[in-house]
Amino acid sequence: MERPRHAAVIEIGSTGIRLLLAEYNAAGEWKVLDNAGKPVALGRDVFTSGAVSRESFQECLSVLQGFREQLGAWGVKEDEVRIIATSALRAARNKDIFTDRLRRETGLALTIVEGIEENRLMYLAVRFAIKNDVSPFWRSNSMILDVGGGSTEIMLLRRGKMVAAHSLKLGTILIDQKVRLGTGSARFIDRYLNESVRNTQEFLNDEMDLSNIRSMAAAGSDARQAARHIGRDLNEHCRIIKREDFLRFVSSVENYTVEECVERLNIPFVDAEGFVPGLLIYRTFLERLSAGEMIVPAVSVREGYLIDLARGIDRELQRDFYSQISAGAVSLGRKYRFDEEHSRHVTELCLTLFDSLAAEHGMNSHDRVLLEAAAILHDIGMFIRSSRHQRHGQYIVANSEIFGLKQEDLDIIGNVIRYHREELPSPTDIDYIALQREERILVLKMAAILRVADSLDRGHSQPIRGITLEKRDTTLVIHSGSPEASPENSRIHYRDFSLEQIGLKEKAGLFQDVFGYKVILE
Repeated sequence: MERPRHAAVIEIGSTGIRLLLAEYNAAGEWKVLDNAGKPVALGRDVFTSGAVSRESFQECLSVLQGFREQLGAWGVKEDEVRIIATSALRAARNKDIFTDRLRRETGLALTIVEGIEENRLMYLAVRFAIKNDVSPFWRSNSMILDVGGGSTEIMLLRRGKMVAAHSLKLGTILIDQKVRLGTGSARFIDRYLNESVRNTQEFLNDEMDLSNIRSMAAAGSDARQAARHIGRDLNEHCRIIKREDFLRFVSSVENYTVEECVERLNIPFVDAEGFVPGLLIYRTFLERLSAGEMIVPAVSVREGYLIDLARGIDRELQRDFYSQISAGAVSLGRKYRFDEEHSRHVTELCLTLFDSLAAEHGMNSHDRVLLEAAAILHDIGMFIRSSRHQRHGQYIVANSEIFGLKQEDLDIIGNVIRYHREELPSPTDIDYIALQREERILVLKMAAILRVADSLDRGHSQPIRGITLEKRDTTLVIHSGSPEASPENSRIHYRDFSLEQIGLKEKAGLFQDVFGYKVILE
């Protein structure tokens, strides 16, 4: 029987450094062995001066060295330790220096988790904690809200499927700073939050009307502290707070000082500093929803990372996750009023080509979902201008968020969109040259497939359906499906594909260069 393996996840956050140690087996089952946390005012540095101070860096080193000794007592090896950082280091202008020094002085590598990746990990953790114990959460419109020191992460779900995910620059440290500057009366803070959330609500409503959201999961530490006082147990990883109980509790503590939070509520000082601001953010969102209760999972991004690590590739979860990426791409397309029928048809053709040419292209399932997203969004730049819309599309995608995709993924998708028509990459294309060599090859393969698929619907009328491929030496023949019977005389009726054949001649050159096949349409 295989011995359980250790996994230690250390998170460098805005207000402290926290450790989660667990053991897991080949079946993906895991249990927590140890938890620890130390306060470090990293976020206060970054959100005040824009950089991590020398003092905070030394404090981080000291905490990490202490954690290494603690893990050593458990027999944890260095390759079983993962260090991640969230919003504070994401925003620090000296994050690269910080990361390099940390590696040189501790021998441990640090991964800075992007906002959208943080959302994905939190989603995994919340899904694990809630399970199927709150069926309305998975069957109706719902929201996951994670309030941190430097940002607030929002995930919108429809019947359990991700519709959108956003990372807002609205955190407890920023609000606490305003309090310390003397501008933080209860009335001012309430007005500030309502204006911030109202501005956010405008674009969130385009994706899902907040007033129709029936369930809310509050995933931050401030909500967990509140649930400890006024919540009831749902299961071993989750508590529930009634809406009216939460609103009453916030009203009773919103004027508490940090010291009063520590003394009256028995909250650790490191959590007490942002406790009231965090609750005010949750209240501001909750008041806009129709949720009758708050679900409070006792999990964090650390559990999400551990689940990802322990379970490896869960095929069912992966399919579900990929479908949510596709839904996120469609949601982004709708925001920019794309031609959805054309985009979906081109996507279907793309995936047929991808699956039929697996031996030729050698790409994997993750590459497939990137191609799918690129196909969905290939004409999104038309929102700005039809001329050179491929460049506008690249800009939109590179500066947007799609749940489950990292910035590196968005850069690849953006480049595929850039080269899905007309021009080819050149040494002066900075966004293309900035990619890794393997990524540049991926872009060329995907763009070649997308060009062929797009040419088969040149007139945006979807005349070609149900294609099949036939390989003849150096020629790839695309068959357009069976001819149809004419309803007037029951004779065989052939559609006119001349426009698509012209498009294919214009756009199939890259495919021939990349895969060695000349493409013809029969």
